[in-house]
Amino acid sequence: MKIAVSGAAAEAVDRVVPQLVSDLVASRLTGLDASLWGSEAEEESAKRLGWIESLVVSAPLVPDILALRDKLHADGVNHIVLGGMGGSSLAPEVITRTYGVELTILDSTDPGQILAALRDRLETTAVVISSKSGGTVETDSQKRIYEQAFREVGIDPIERIVVVTDPGSPLDLSARADGYRVFNADPTVGGRFSALTAFGLVPSGLAGVDIAALLREAEAVSLELAQDSVDNPGLILAAAIAGTRPLKNKLGIVADGTHIVGFADWAEQLLAESTGKNGKGILPVVLGRHAPEIGLNLPDVQIVRLVGDYDDTREVADGEIEITGTLGAQMLTWEYATAIAGRLLGINPFDQPDVESAKVATRALLDSRPEATSPAFAQDSVEVRGTASVVAGTTDLNGAIDALLAMVGDDGYVSIQAYVNRLHHQELEGLRDLIAARLSRPVTFGWGPRFLHSTGQFHKGGPAVGVFLQITQAPVEDLEIPGRPFTFGQLIQSQAAGDASVLAEHGRPVLTLTLTDSVSSAAVLARAVR
Repeated sequence: MKIAVSGAAAEAVDRVVPQLVSDLVASRLTGLDASLWGSEAEEESAKRLGWIESLVVSAPLVPDILALRDKLHADGVNHIVLGGMGGSSLAPEVITRTYGVELTILDSTDPGQILAALRDRLETTAVVISSKSGGTVETDSQKRIYEQAFREVGIDPIERIVVVTDPGSPLDLSARADGYRVFNADPTVGGRFSALTAFGLVPSGLAGVDIAALLREAEAVSLELAQDSVDNPGLILAAAIAGTRPLKNKLGIVADGTHIVGFADWAEQLLAESTGKNGKGILPVVLGRHAPEIGLNLPDVQIVRLVGDYDDTREVADGEIEITGTLGAQMLTWEYATAIAGRLLGINPFDQPDVESAKVATRALLDSRPEATSPAFAQDSVEVRGTASVVAGTTDLNGAIDALLAMVGDDGYVSIQAYVNRLHHQELEGLRDLIAARLSRPVTFGWGPRFLHSTGQFHKGGPAVGVFLQITQAPVEDLEIPGRPFTFGQLIQSQAAGDASVLAEHGRPVLTLTLTDSVSSAAVLARAVR
């Protein structure tokens, strides 16, 4: 691991790191000292520090995972699907993409996306169902639909479904009773810190990743991270991202030469869900190399570049952070840095008090399944809904978008949330750069409902400076969920509506645009944003 800093980040490192060393923060964290975040956080922290020991705990899993991989290959399996959300899917996604291994990530409830996975090599597919709590509605629904699909083609689901969950969870108990192969994870590790546990290793290993090498990468930096030294990369990164004065509370993460693929999407959950609470937090913003925000020198935005080979003769761009390292080393370092950033911010990095609110709202809508609220108006195959502050008095799509974006303050941000089929709507990601260029403010983009398990915590618990653009889609083809009184289409619509209602209750402006003709609607949105 190598980290170089300049500008405000360098000043923060020079000022903060010596204090962290003096306070023995690195060695206390490695020693599982739950008092690091204050007395109010101590009870929760004491139950959430198992990730510090994940390398030791996870090593014995490797032979069992590889043995199962060999058995599946012998049975003709050549395709692994992962049904999981948040920490259960984001780490395996970056691990397999970086190692160049195929893994179908099913972290959606969009019926079109579910159907695409079901229709892809089902006869030679094995599925990993991954849920820490064992009660996640998305993964339960995915398990149910794959059980049905396997039976319909004459395959025993017990031979093709593997479960990863905490010991004693509802999923653990039911899966074992039914005869499924179960891998238990360490219950003292929170989902977003679980990359190097069974949640990251089982699907990645079954897909073909050299998971022993991944653990060795992390082990190579573990001694540095444990030392109370000004050269400790975890202390340096924590100070650089959480110690600036005034705090630069938006962190633009740019892949610029790194061999790691998709790292920013994983770091986004780790940082946003860990720090976004009590009106505080650091908002990660996933940026391309030419994103509009990079050249604006915004006072509340810190740019961090993930680079390739370290060159200590090259000057770091003014005010930026450069970081390089192997994937395993990066993951462990960012976990250390995030935990220490919580101490610097004065929050508990291990709870997520605002995540459950959206789940509760979703369940209430699924139980009652009310008729969809009428749109304020419709235009060019787009139905427009939103909070009164956004849609009151507007009569066209341009006006509604203008009204929402006009609410972005000097320290604000825009969150685009696309509850659509990710496979068919990649072009929607282009709206991010369009809005960032128009406003000269940070813009995040998240696929729904997966972001509910990551940045969703920051949206409600962090600083109240965001505005929210929801994009939903009328399902082209719906799909029943076996044993449930609702469909996948109803589930994702309830998740979007539930989150919108909770955001509105928190006083956040929301504009919901529903695409009724997905072929043309995306182009309509792009024109309206421009």
